[in-house]
Amino acid sequence: MPKTLIIAEKPSVMADLSRSLAKHLGKFEKKGKSLDARYFENDEAIITSAVGHLVELKMPTGPNGKNLPWKFDVLPAIPGSFELQPIEKTEGRLRHVLKQARRKDVDLIVNACDAGREGELIFQYILDIGDIDKPVKRLWMQSMTTGAIQRAWDTLRNGEDMGDLADAAKCRSESDWLVGLNSTRALTCFRSRHGGFNITAAGRVQTPTLAILAKREAEIQAFNPTPYAEIHAEFGVNAGDYSGRWIDPAWKKDPANPLSRAERIWDKEEAERIRARCEGKTGAVTEEKKPTKQISPQLYDLTTLQREA
Repeated sequence: MPKTLIIAEKPSVMADLSRSLAKHLGKFEKKGKSLDARYFENDEAIITSAVGHLVELKMPTGPNGKNLPWKFDVLPAIPGSFELQPIEKTEGRLRHVLKQARRKDVDLIVNACDAGREGELIFQYILDIGDIDKPVKRLWMQSMTTGAIQRAWDTLRNGEDMGDLADAAKCRSESDWLVGLNSTRALTCFRSRHGGFNITAAGRVQTPTLAILAKREAEIQAFNPTPYAEIHAEFGVNAGDYSGRWIDPAWKKDPANPLSRAERIWDKEEAERIRARCEGKTGAVTEEKKPTKQISPQLYDLTTLQREA
């Protein structure tokens, strides 16, 4: 009987799919003795998973076919075509996923990796390195709730429709490889020109992120503290005492002064005048209560938590 192979991005999603899709496909049985060989199966489908990236772009070789030397004269390293290789620490898991994909009873493969460019890349690299040529569908899940998974299963997308996203993912991966490898080697060669080996990593994400930290540190070092005052008071009412803080009702955000706040008073004399106006005085306050109902939010699933972060 033909079966559908569902490939998730990580084991936790594989387990969620086995529970959520039981309504559509029937109860799944856990199989596999080792963690690398763990999967779920029933009469209709097989559910397995990667553990993030299983495949990476192969490092370039030098003119003699050996490892590329750390020298300026071999840069830039731009291969005629990009080759793939298994990631060493997850090679066992890759062999398991490809074994399931090559089964003769599997006639359809469903990409259930994360909905996005990176999930598409993980799946496509698995098919590419294994030379798998079987029909593909896309399970596009917006969250990992049971309802969301079942709705995504009811509206499976054609694999051909994801071609542009897959191409974008591969372009990003290859450009990262080119920028990261060549810039890292160039900077390292430059810093090691007087002797030693001073490796200096650089990359599309790493370098701008480091620049953000460096910029913030420079701002901290150049910061000039400016004193300001806040007025806090204890108020006595029939229901009991409470603490309050003065807020300027006319305050507006000033782009030219990012330190400005409604509660901050930059003129000490002005702060003293406000304190004198209020200290020991009486006044009338009103309290208004309106009952409202609010449904408690659902607990985070992993995808929603990542999106929020």
